[in-house]
Amino acid sequence: MNAPFKSPDADAPLWDLSDLYASREDARIAADLEAARAAVAEMGGIEGRLVAARAEPAELGARLDRAIGLYEKASDALGGIAAYAFLAASTARDDAAAQGFEADVREKITAVATPTVWLTLEINRLEEAEIEAALAAHAGAARWRPWLRRVRAQKPHELSPELETYLAERMPISAQWPRLFDETLAALKVGKEGLTLAEALNRLSDPKPARRKAAAEGLTEALKGEARTLALVLNTVAAEKALEDRKRGFVRPADGRHLANEVDGEAVDAMAEAVARAYPRLSHRYYALKAKVLGKPALDHWDRNAPLETRAPRTFDWGQGREVVLDSFAALGPEFADRARGFFDRPWIDARARPGKQSGAYAHPVTANRHPYVFLNWMGERRDVLTLAHELGHGVHQTLAADQGTLLADTPLTLAETASIFAEGLTFDRLLAEATPAERRGLLAGKIEDGLNTVVRQIAFHRFETRFHDERAGGELWVERIGQIWLEEMGASLGPAVTLNEGYDVWWAYVSHFVHSPFYVYAYAFGDLLTAALMETRRANPEGFTPLYRDLLAGGGTKTYVEALKPFGLNPRDPAFWTIGTKRLERLMNEFEGLV
Repeated sequence: MNAPFKSPDADAPLWDLSDLYASREDARIAADLEAARAAVAEMGGIEGRLVAARAEPAELGARLDRAIGLYEKASDALGGIAAYAFLAASTARDDAAAQGFEADVREKITAVATPTVWLTLEINRLEEAEIEAALAAHAGAARWRPWLRRVRAQKPHELSPELETYLAERMPISAQWPRLFDETLAALKVGKEGLTLAEALNRLSDPKPARRKAAAEGLTEALKGEARTLALVLNTVAAEKALEDRKRGFVRPADGRHLANEVDGEAVDAMAEAVARAYPRLSHRYYALKAKVLGKPALDHWDRNAPLETRAPRTFDWGQGREVVLDSFAALGPEFADRARGFFDRPWIDARARPGKQSGAYAHPVTANRHPYVFLNWMGERRDVLTLAHELGHGVHQTLAADQGTLLADTPLTLAETASIFAEGLTFDRLLAEATPAERRGLLAGKIEDGLNTVVRQIAFHRFETRFHDERAGGELWVERIGQIWLEEMGASLGPAVTLNEGYDVWWAYVSHFVHSPFYVYAYAFGDLLTAALMETRRANPEGFTPLYRDLLAGGGTKTYVEALKPFGLNPRDPAFWTIGTKRLERLMNEFEGLV
């Protein structure tokens, strides 16, 4: 007798947020707000006393240590409340009460945190020599050196105390635009089946061309219906950013993100140009090969991630996905697998797709004194296994860095994405090693497509975003103009073997990073190319690699990416460094072409 059909996501877990708070009415929320207020008030007693002690290194060191310690204490209390509100809202974008609670929490947190604006401003009134003397004279203050490095980097772009306070107070209001974006996309009903956005995007990997086409056309119609609203959101976010950038003296729209990532803008430009020059050798070549395999003169845009075989690809139930990922992490050592296993053994993952849950995936670090949470929409496909590995890579990284404390554990995006992409690569290697000869071609295709999506597509996103912001400086862009820029950049990246069918010009509208985190996307390409160099290093010496890699992750944000890579003998300032990743992709294509 056949076993009853079991959906691949039947066992996918829901998280339990009671480690944070039992409910929106939990009395601990008010208690933590009050604890944060108390820390901020005590911190306020030090205002003006840093500059007053500038001639006394030991005293200045003690006051710096005390003020920053209180700032971290307040951040820990507020961070837990903010995380609870965000995590709960992201699984219920159709619940007005959950969305309202998140907005209310944001306003309350802002009211408590805004009086701390003085701290970084006063630190930056001190001279470099005065800070160095204080750190040398006081061991407690010295541990904050990496955080102070980032604060000092912001000095040329700081505004008056009045303007900094205004911007901090305004933040909850500005956040309503991303909220509108999320709620609009969560309410989308795609096609006759009323698919969610996550389900529609997943359908683009369906083995049946007719189902892919129907999902793509349904998504186009759904996005067209909301395009004017989503364009207004994008235009407003860009305009607000441009206004603040002008006040802060940032010349280009991405400069603030580069500063936060501790990377040189010219280096990012060079990376983006290198990837764009490689489009013909990478994406153009691959999609032409894929069209040949599928027996088509050119791919429709909904075929980009189509499986090569028309029969249903292998699916993974939740237990199988868990086993694959944990075994992959174990290849780095038992500690990595044990840390990842903790997310499964405790209810720290929300993987079950359902109406109202936003699309996408993330790992939320909360604060260093609380554990992270992982969010994804499990559909049981190979890509979901790799997404699970990706987010758990973040999660393990966050647990390793937690010993640094919240302020020092915070990692620039360029290094944060390295941990996740590395974990994804380990998991792919395991899937490939276990593949049958018949499965190997499909897996190679999937890996190449993942690489193209992470490097080529994200750089195309970055170039689109750069052009959009540059043009927005001259006035609001209509839906049609945004679509033109989108088609030009996507067309350049995908090449002549991919047809951008009618309606594709509105597909920019579902990319959340453009609204939530302008100029985030290049970090994926940066992390992927950086990870390729690390994986080549590991291949040469697996045993020697693991302790160095653990130290890199455990360091959190205490080192710049240049400093963090030095123990591996890697120099990301060398232009040749960035070619390691593109050459790795080309090698995979050579192997794939041999199987075509």
